[in-house]
Amino acid sequence: MAKTLELIFITTAGKDVTLTVDEPRADVTDAELLTGMQAIITQDVFEVEGSSLGTVKGARIVERNIVEYEV
Repeated sequence: MAKTLELIFITTAGKDVTLTVDEPRADVTDAELLTGMQAIITQDVFEVEGSSLGTVKGARIVERNIVEYEV
């Protein structure tokens, strides 16, 4: 099963932006996510359509099952 961590931010212009991390650690905590996301905002590395990331909206783990068939 493939897992992806989605980090969801709101830009200073009010637009939602999602950053994804493949195969996140299984034991990541809410506090670690919040600290990491705040660091991303503080470092001001990302810009979307001229706006910086402004606030944390949330985070979630997405799991996918992939079944391949030979045809």
